[in-house]
Amino acid sequence: MKTIDQQIASAQDKLSRLKSKKKSTDTRVKIIAGAVVVKAAMESPEAAAKLAGLLRERVTRDLDVKDIQPLLADLDRKAARNG
Repeated sequence: MKTIDQQIASAQDKLSRLKSKKKSTDTRVKIIAGAVVVKAAMESPEAAAKLAGLLRERVTRDLDVKDIQPLLADLDRKAARNG
């Protein structure tokens, strides 16, 4: 028979594992959604221009801005093609 303290510790461990699983699932959903949006944008000059504009407007952290530069260059090239 577990003590109350052991039961609490066990419940806290389970909660921690569930929170970690939820965070992983949320991250995976964001990655999938982002991949779909980027792929769609690379198929349309108009969508490429819109996504590039949105990224430039919303991504403000220096490290993030640096990391998306190659994507922005690709989107700009697609947007400049006009089809």
